[in-house]
Amino acid sequence: MTFFWGRKSEVLFTDWPGDSRGMYTLALIAVFLLTAGAEIISSHHLAHNKDLAQTVVHTLRVGLMYLLMLAVMSFKGGIFIAACVGHAVGILLFRSAFFGKPPEELTVSCKESKYRDLPSTSCSS
Repeated sequence: MTFFWGRKSEVLFTDWPGDSRGMYTLALIAVFLLTAGAEIISSHHLAHNKDLAQTVVHTLRVGLMYLLMLAVMSFKGGIFIAACVGHAVGILLFRSAFFGKPPEELTVSCKESKYRDLPSTSCSS
């Protein structure tokens, strides 16, 4: 299978978005918001070690990521680009210091960051 750029397709649900420009645009916006939302969830960590809450947040994040994986597997070029841009915008807004003070998790020392998804680029292991 290869990426294709036509408008008519199915993304996640039968006959959605179909061949309507408006529904295809809605699908692109939905994928963008889901990916940005997944980054929002990834960027917030609970202050206290609440196992049940962390489990629920992790499950929600993984569920969103699997849903996005299925959307990208529609092999629509536009959906793929919307997912990549959504991740980029989510990281830029919620995980970087681009718009002000970096989140607390980015200033944590390397030894304290063992529970983060990705190690800091300043940590050499």
